[in-house]
Amino acid sequence: MRPFELGEIPALSRSTVDRQEMLRAAPQRLTARWPDARIVVVDRWGRTPVRRTEVDSGAAPVSTRKAAEFAGEPPAEASFLGEWEGVDHWMLPVDPPAGSGTIELDGGWGVRQQVPVSADEVWLDLRGHGALLDDTSAGLLTTAEALRNWHHRGQFCARCGSAVRRVQFGWASHCTGCDREEYPRTDPAVICLVHDDIGVNGANVLLARQPVWPPKRYSVLAGFVEAGESLEGCVEREIREEVGVEVADARYLGSQPWPFPRSIMLGFAARTVSGATLTPADGEIEEARWFSRADVRAAINGEHDELMLPGNTSIASVMLRSWAAVEQ
Repeated sequence: MRPFELGEIPALSRSTVDRQEMLRAAPQRLTARWPDARIVVVDRWGRTPVRRTEVDSGAAPVSTRKAAEFAGEPPAEASFLGEWEGVDHWMLPVDPPAGSGTIELDGGWGVRQQVPVSADEVWLDLRGHGALLDDTSAGLLTTAEALRNWHHRGQFCARCGSAVRRVQFGWASHCTGCDREEYPRTDPAVICLVHDDIGVNGANVLLARQPVWPPKRYSVLAGFVEAGESLEGCVEREIREEVGVEVADARYLGSQPWPFPRSIMLGFAARTVSGATLTPADGEIEEARWFSRADVRAAINGEHDELMLPGNTSIASVMLRSWAAVEQ
């Protein structure tokens, strides 16, 4: 029996687009191809239009726009996302659709969410509905949302406080006061599936819920990597701090960008003693429990009365489905 591995690529790690990093310093090339480029439009809540008839397909493409409809050349607020099938793709912030109606969709964790409908399109956000997109669209929107969040939160220089302007077609900012240049940041965070030491893959998994979550909503544990800390050290510290358990054999599973606003989730698995006593951190963890593989399988199928798992957009969902699919 081998240790379990991720059985699929996390939803927001999917991408087919060539990011074409070198073109960010090639204004003539990008400007010349702008009229034939496609635009991923994103509103202030990170929503983008998807054709309504394709939402239920599980592989819906984002409804991109023609660049020529916006301007004759790239606007200052446009960000270059890369090239796909010979076509340049950009992100452009837009106002949300005016006078639109709404429909109700599952926004993850079983929570129903009202989303705008405009003409034959529905406007979806990445966090709640990223798993509904096709591979190309998931990659485009993940990058677009990461850049949108970075520009929204970084409008002033961290050194002197002056306003910054966008350069390199959205991939850097230049301070108008001290000439400092800055690039999009990513904050590493670990997310760990802890199972017991029965067999290779354990018979039970440790799940917890935060105080702000509704009852029955549980997930694996996660936390940000601190300065000067290794990823494995962060796994051990976070589990100890949040539920009072010592873990061993931490091993890397995979990663997923999580641009809310600028994280990357680094997935791990670790082992602890079967039946270890759980001591939830006061104010941080509302409850922590051991669940069997049968419990998790039932929850995946929507057949468990006391357990609701993360939505499919999160790497936590992939980790739990992958663990539940193997034997101990």
